[in-house]
Amino acid sequence: MEGEKVETVAGSQVVNVDPPCQNGGAKRSGKSTQMISSGPTPSETTRVGVLLVDDFGMLGFASALDALRYANALSGSRLYQWKIYSKDGAPVRSSAGVHIGVDGAVSDASDSDRVLLLAGVGAERFRDDVFFDQLRRLARKGIVLGGVSLGPYLLARAGLLNGYRCTVHWENLSSFKEEFPRLQVSAEVFEIDRDRLTCSGGTAALDLMLEIIGSRHGRALAGQVADACILDRIRSRGDPQRMPLRLRLGVSHPKLLRAIELIESSQEHRTNQRQLAGGVGLSERQLERLFRRYLDTTPSRYARDHRLARARDLLRQTGMSVIEVAIACGFTTASHFTKSYRERFGKTPGEDRGGSTFRH
Repeated sequence: MEGEKVETVAGSQVVNVDPPCQNGGAKRSGKSTQMISSGPTPSETTRVGVLLVDDFGMLGFASALDALRYANALSGSRLYQWKIYSKDGAPVRSSAGVHIGVDGAVSDASDSDRVLLLAGVGAERFRDDVFFDQLRRLARKGIVLGGVSLGPYLLARAGLLNGYRCTVHWENLSSFKEEFPRLQVSAEVFEIDRDRLTCSGGTAALDLMLEIIGSRHGRALAGQVADACILDRIRSRGDPQRMPLRLRLGVSHPKLLRAIELIESSQEHRTNQRQLAGGVGLSERQLERLFRRYLDTTPSRYARDHRLARARDLLRQTGMSVIEVAIACGFTTASHFTKSYRERFGKTPGEDRGGSTFRH
């Protein structure tokens, strides 16, 4: 068959498809679709709907689909097939400006077993009651629903994460928790809770798919897929999203790292330098010397900048007023907050509202 190369490994056939095609390894020719391998019966094939919202992240999209493509190719079976959907059936623009054609509208996704909703920048401001109602209809049909990157925002607004453990991209964790304080939100790389899947986005979509493949078709196949994707390990749902501090900041001093952990995990938002020093077994002078030597700043300035970074996220991702953001981030007056914000970012909080730091 054209475009197919079959290799025999340990008595089994491995089907390599080149180029990668949609619908789980199917090769398209005009209007007809033919599967490369006979595979299992359709009832054994998991039908995945991928629902894209404008400005979705390409990395999460490609990571999820390539994992399924590899699972089909390496197993020599039609384990997964997929279709791409948008809100209205029109092509969708990614955050990189790439336009993706789709197979239909969200209303056409009801024959899926799972629907993954991919959303990126701007999803925190997305409002569409008709779209949310369509998501609820999919849930009532018993379809497993997932949100990738900022997709959980849309699921949460539709009321589909109530009572479920979930996660979202680390940059949006603070604002997500502020908007949905009753949800069980974690900072883990992905969450699987009954018929809800949530994922922080990017390459974490690959980890989520590997978990699904492994639980359904065996860890050996998941390991083969990871190997084909040039991964040196498979992250579990318990892994954190962000790089370890020592790698992210380029420092290895254990007491300095511990002090930074205390600052970044503080629930009081304001960090007392004396208590911070005592918490890591140093004097205030010793702690300040460490911060200046390794980070060219002071503990108090580092803590303030951390609060301001959180404030910027809340301003850009929520409808909270400036004074509400100031209070949430430990500033006692709006004037002090505005002055500190302008010194740090070169603009006032009001001027900075509506921006975005990343294109998820």
